[in-house]
Order: sequence, then C-alpha cells, then structure tokens
Amino acid sequence: MNLNKIHNVYFIGIGGIGMSALARYFNMLGKYVGGYDKTPSVITKRLVDLGIAIHFEDSIQQVPEPFLNIENTLVVYTPAVPKLHTELTYFQENQFSVYKRSEVLGFITKDTYCMAVAGTHGKTTTSTILGHLLAEANLPMTAFLGGIAENYDSNLILKGSKLSVVEADEFDRSFLRLFPNSACITSMDADHLDIYGDSDSLKDSFQEFANKIEGGGVLFLRTGLQLKSGLPENVKTFSYGWEDESDYQVVNVQIKDGAYVFDIKTPNGTFTNINLQLPGRHNLMNALVAFSMAHCYGVDVEFLKKGLKSFKGIQRRFSYQINHQKRVYIDDYAHHPTEINAVHQAVREMYPGEKVLAIFQPHLFSRTRDFADDFAKSLSNFDELLLLDIYPAREEPIPGITSTWLLSKINNEHKQLIPKSWLLNEVVSSSARIVITLGAGDIGVEVSKIKEALLNEIKVD
Repeated sequence: MNLNKIHNVYFIGIGGIGMSALARYFNMLGKYVGGYDKTPSVITKRLVDLGIAIHFEDSIQQVPEPFLNIENTLVVYTPAVPKLHTELTYFQENQFSVYKRSEVLGFITKDTYCMAVAGTHGKTTTSTILGHLLAEANLPMTAFLGGIAENYDSNLILKGSKLSVVEADEFDRSFLRLFPNSACITSMDADHLDIYGDSDSLKDSFQEFANKIEGGGVLFLRTGLQLKSGLPENVKTFSYGWEDESDYQVVNVQIKDGAYVFDIKTPNGTFTNINLQLPGRHNLMNALVAFSMAHCYGVDVEFLKKGLKSFKGIQRRFSYQINHQKRVYIDDYAHHPTEINAVHQAVREMYPGEKVLAIFQPHLFSRTRDFADDFAKSLSNFDELLLLDIYPAREEPIPGITSTWLLSKINNEHKQLIPKSWLLNEVVSSSARIVITLGAGDIGVEVSKIKEALLNEIKVD
C-alpha cells in the first residue's frame, strides 16, 4: 500500500475512537476523508466540524462519489463492523483497497521509529502520557490515541513523522499488524475471550507481539509478567515496578495536595521530586513505563519531569466532572474487574472514609459471563451500587446472562438494578459524596446529564 498515491480515504465505523484518530490524521494530511457510522456522537460531530463527510445509513448510495473511484481510494474498516455490512461488502466485492484499521496503522508507522503500548489494561493512559512527553520534548512525532487527551482535546498528536506512538490493541489480534521498535506490555489479564477462547491463547498472542519488535529494539515488561516462550532475541528488555528489584522503579511515593510526588530509580541513577496529578497506583505504573520508554529513547529528564507534571489526563479515565466539597463526580471507562479494582483503590486513597456510589454498565454479554464472579467481588467494594443493563456492543444476547443474574452475585446491601430513566433521580437522592460512573458502553452519554443534575443540586443547596 503506497499511501502517497491515495487521495480519498473512506472509513466504515468512523466514529470509533481509534478510527477517528486515523480520520483526523488523513484529513490533516490533506486527503479527502469521509465515512459511515451507525449513530451520531460527539466524536462524529467533531469530525464533521473538520469538514469530514459522514452519514449514518448503511447504503452505497450515501457514499460521496469521489470515494467510488477505485484507483485512488483507500477504504478502512473496524472489526466491530458486521461482516455483511452493505458498504463493506460492496468495496470488497469490487476490488477496492480495503484494510482493517490496524493494517493501515501498520502502513503509517512502519517507516517511523514506532513506540507501541500493549496490555489488557493501561494502554490508553500510557500511550497518551508517552505521546505528551515526546511532544513536550519537541520531537517530530505522531501519536494515535485511544482516548481524548485533555492537553490536546484530541485523540491525535501530530507534530512530525520520525516517531510514532500507538496503542497496540490485542482485540482481534490487531497489534500483530504493527512493527514496533520500542514496546511495553503493561498487563496480560484474561480478556476478549470471545476472540481468544482462553487466557493461554491470549498470552500466545502477546508472545507473538513481543517477537515482532525489530532487532536492536527495546521491550519494557511489567515486573511479574512472564512471556510463555521467553524474552525475544536481539531485543533489550527492561522490567518496571513499584519499590522492588525492577530496572525502573517508582520509589518514595507521597501524596501532596491531591497529587503524587515520587522518585524514579533507573539503571542510570535516581530522579527525584517527580509530580503526577493522576490518582491511582495503576496510573503511577502507567506514568513510570511512559517515562522509561522516553528516557531510554534519549529524552532529557527535565522534559520528562515537566511533561508528567503538566499532563492533564484523558477523558473517561478517572476524569473529574465535579470536584466540590459537597459532591465529587468522577467518570471512568473501566469495564473489566481489574480496572474497577484500580478505580476503587484510587478513590479510597484520595477520599478515605467517604461514602462512594458506583454506577456500572456491564459491557458485552460474553465478558459479563466470563468474569461474573470477579465483577461481583469488585463491585461489592463500593458503599452503594447502581447497576444498568448489559451494553451489547457487537454481540447478540446470551441466554441467562443478564444484569439481574450479575446483581444476584454481588454482596452489597445497597445495590439496585435500575433503568437509565431512573438514573438521575437515584444519583441526586444518594447521600454519597463521591459518585463514579464506570463502563465502556453508552454510559458515557449519561455523564453530562449526571453532571448537570449534581451541579444544580449544589447550586440549590
């Protein structure tokens, strides 16, 4: 695929967070960009505002004429799109250049020094911090992100083409399309078992990803993780962890004025008085490995310290919507038990002794089925729980797998299964000072409504 010969880029599923980053990229390069998505969203609206043509009906008649020119059109699709999608089928049957998002990302980054962030948790935060650190150091880089970085109000940082930062997504084995020079693996917890079948197959895929690192490259591996067939050859490997024997370590951690202040111990010495505004020990690990990858590349430590201190976070990643003495409202994308536990740890550390209300929307029937007991255990830790129906995403219902079934497993005296129409009333009537929304489905649509209701309550008081 010679991207220089491409004039038109058409996206099927353009509203996805990863797809929209690519759409922004090609649009900024001056390509004619358009696409389809199932429903309008904040993301699609912002793309339309950039001049990108988007429609919401699966019909080839809706596709603007320039994209029907086979000679200079690239069609990009996401695996979340059904295989019998009318537009996708048309482009495939008529021999257009049709590629998955991950393949196109591989084409773009192949001729760059590619820094890839892999792991079942922490990819978005780690890659966004890393992109921010490189941008702060004024390096010629592009970062394709899986979330909206608060510092840039975008999921794309475009400052040059020598370096690239990408999320190496294990879903659909997408990360095996990349050609990383530097990579990290943050975690290998079982997930996406609808794709892999079992955790062993998932770990096999991470091994294959590690083996794809270019010779002379670098791998950062969270201490405690083990690759099934050993470390890749001709690749320098570093471990990272929390006050242990790792090559890179977070040490001397304190909390001051709601922020972490800590030191980082490296093979080349210890760097002190580093500041991070993101709550949660998991975010300290994300910041550590981003720092480590940039440091290993040769970025000056003063740039790294400045970048960590100025990093504002990512939308829907422990994102403060309200931080008031009467109410604190936090929104987070957590949709796996490990991620929910990380949010719980962070909120308890930041607000010890406070009552916490969690609102959770399960994501996927298969994930709810596969991790039901772990979900029940993690959700039992909150003082109050509002549970919503399962968000199906790409799946059909599975008999017996419902939120009612999940609720029965949760050991929490203050739990309720409610429809969305009850949500605002239940939140406002709760005496919990801390309110958290959790989930990867359309619960994000409710965030602004909850925020407005709580702010109105605060004003009335």
